[in-house]
Amino acid sequence: MSDRNMEASLLYMFKERPGDYISGEEISRQLAISRTAVWKHINKLREAGYEFEAVSRKGYRLRSQPSRMNAAAIMAASKASVLGRSLKLLTVTESTQEDVRQLAEQGAPEGTLVIAEEQTKGRGRMGRRWYSPAGKGLWMSLLLRPQLPLTSAPQLTLLTAVAVCRAIRLAASVNAGIKWPNDILIDGRKVCGILLESACEDERIRYCIAGIGIDVNLSEPEVPEELRRIMTSLMIESGQPVDRSVLAGAIMTEMEQLYTLYVQDGFASIANLWEALSVSLHQPVTASTPSGELKGTATGLDPSGALVIRLQNGQTHKIFSGDVAIDG
Repeated sequence: MSDRNMEASLLYMFKERPGDYISGEEISRQLAISRTAVWKHINKLREAGYEFEAVSRKGYRLRSQPSRMNAAAIMAASKASVLGRSLKLLTVTESTQEDVRQLAEQGAPEGTLVIAEEQTKGRGRMGRRWYSPAGKGLWMSLLLRPQLPLTSAPQLTLLTAVAVCRAIRLAASVNAGIKWPNDILIDGRKVCGILLESACEDERIRYCIAGIGIDVNLSEPEVPEELRRIMTSLMIESGQPVDRSVLAGAIMTEMEQLYTLYVQDGFASIANLWEALSVSLHQPVTASTPSGELKGTATGLDPSGALVIRLQNGQTHKIFSGDVAIDG
């Protein structure tokens, strides 16, 4: 087992028994390592910002965790066996999307994950700038290498939205929902954006990069004034800080479960999960598309992942790309 995985296992032991002392002997036995190795891994975690209390004949107790994300903590929180296991944590970067694109072109394996404490040129859909302040959010990009035609890429976007929404609900205990195709909203305000970019060859996907930006621990005054009407954070909505490492681990768990389901069984199950979490369906909407503006009622997804809208004249129309605003 690598040092990183060993430290993740060690953290998992302490998180399973909050406030308890765990003896060096018990840790040594459970992890099948020497007492000296236990001491070495405890010190490695101390260097990463974890605070331990050591008491003779009692053992070690975890007293506090760092505010910065930590690879061992993310892995301890994740049940994924592939996604996120190749992990790169950055203090600051221009864009995690660009970082993963470069790694993908260099042959990085599926599941490679890059997370940054801060992005200086974070971007969302349609080239929009994404506000990514240091230490306040979860700014990350995940590499996927599905053996699928390029036409399946929109389905992967919806899959990612389902995984992130489920993870947010679990980690932050908030009533998050999805606005087509992949914005995560809480009470009408956006808390997360998702950007899926694909590279293709001969009409098949070479790789996809799922970019995920979540406003986690911003307070109300930290949200730019011009964005307060449309933007929120998990801390604002839940009333308490959210552990970003736990949230990242939960997203990897949900992504891997849904990705496996999708590869085995196709899109139908994912579509059902998306519709159950959607805040767009059965609502009056305005869709801004390349061919103009459409008004109607969102009724569901078609098998490709397109949004089906019943227009005011009774006809139906499929939206494959563009922005959809919920009216009213």
